[in-house]
Amino acid sequence: MKSLTKILTILVTLAAMPSAAKAQQTLTLEDCRKMAIENNQDVQQARTKVEMAGYDRQIAFSNYLPNISATGAYMYNSENINLISEDMGTMLSNLGTGVQGNLTQTMTQLMTAIQSNPQAALEYVNSPMWQTVLGALSQTDVSTALNSLGAEMQKSFEVDIENVFIAGVSLQQPVFMGGKIIAANKIARLAEELAKAQYDTKYQQTIIDVDQAYWQAVSVAAKKRLAESYADLLHKMEKDVEITIAEGVATESDALNIKVKANEADMLLTKATGGLKLSKMLLCKLVGLDLNSDIVLADEALDAIPVPQLGAEKPIEDIWADRSETRSLDLASQIYDGKVAVARADMMPKVALMANYLMSNPNPYNGFQKEWGGMFNAGVVVNIPIFHGFNALNKTRKAKAEATLYRSQYENAKNLINLQVSQLREQQGEAVEKLVMAENNLKHAEENLRVATLGFENGVVSTTVAMGAQTAWLKAHSEYIDAGIELQMTNSNLNKAEGNLKSDIDEK
Repeated sequence: MKSLTKILTILVTLAAMPSAAKAQQTLTLEDCRKMAIENNQDVQQARTKVEMAGYDRQIAFSNYLPNISATGAYMYNSENINLISEDMGTMLSNLGTGVQGNLTQTMTQLMTAIQSNPQAALEYVNSPMWQTVLGALSQTDVSTALNSLGAEMQKSFEVDIENVFIAGVSLQQPVFMGGKIIAANKIARLAEELAKAQYDTKYQQTIIDVDQAYWQAVSVAAKKRLAESYADLLHKMEKDVEITIAEGVATESDALNIKVKANEADMLLTKATGGLKLSKMLLCKLVGLDLNSDIVLADEALDAIPVPQLGAEKPIEDIWADRSETRSLDLASQIYDGKVAVARADMMPKVALMANYLMSNPNPYNGFQKEWGGMFNAGVVVNIPIFHGFNALNKTRKAKAEATLYRSQYENAKNLINLQVSQLREQQGEAVEKLVMAENNLKHAEENLRVATLGFENGVVSTTVAMGAQTAWLKAHSEYIDAGIELQMTNSNLNKAEGNLKSDIDEK
């Protein structure tokens, strides 16, 4: 039974090992930077603005291209169009009847005239030809044919617009817009560069925040190990004092002093443990992990804080060109220079080409027949502004003032950058010197602690001297950790100040 229980315990332990190993995550500084960039909302929003600015640039470029559109329409009309009046239509419909009546009346008058003239009547009686002609005319019926012809004519004057279909294709090509299209494209390109510069600012600030949190956690982890070593020394010393008291070498007062120091060391260790947990929680928040994630930093177990590689002094002109803040102000001033050109374009003449092809059913070009008919036209449109109420002039003056404002801010930013870089270079030099001195002090403190511990164990050094050596060692080690962290952070801030932190957009 015991062996079965032991086997089950081993199996449960083995099953739990992969999950425990998976739960713990080791992160390097580069890992933290990448994760923070991927999860930082400000950075992602700035990246989206860069994408939007790229679309704006493409939209501005499309203004160079012709605008082609197609239009279609259908219309139902309850009434048709008559080109003649109703009375005239009635006359045309009864055209044959009227002509036939006039012809009959004329024949009646002619026969009356013939009969009233004996000479003419004699000739009519003796002339078979006249009898045939007049007989044929009297029997001719033109009313039906002419009425039909009149009805057709009346119908041709009626335009059938009950169902009307219209279609057309138009083309517009700007030729000269006062320079507005060129200026708008320049502004769109500069706006995209400005969005990239603003993205760089967010990117670099995120990197600095992560670096500070990372090295802060490394510093607390080192001080936690230091507190553990200090506590171990005091607890060992506490046991040694109990032995020396029994031998009559040390006193109870010495033991109490050591217990107080040991309690202080335990308190220091507790604070360091809590501080390390809080530091890692802050780092987890920045990199997008759960606050309670079990992470281990790649540098937290090192005995010494790694010394960053110090670069050569960078020319100030290159710094101005690489700093996102100065690039933003420079681009903003150029954008407002472009807005001056846009405002000035409103006072310039504008020329555009136009062409259209129109189709309709009924066909107006063939008697409004029920068929499709079309036509093509082309022309030039010229617009010359004459009076605009000084609107464009005031816009131009405002844009010039804004461009001057940003140029002034740009020059002021360059002066501030000069001061910032000079201060950080001075701080970097001081940090290097502090690290060298702290390292030398640590070596001396370690040697002093070794000698004092050996003397205390041999009974030739008092507890006060031994505890003094331990306190000096603790202080020297703590200062060495602080000096290493200060150099790391100063170097990171200097890299940012010199524009050396290139974002992933800059690298593309």
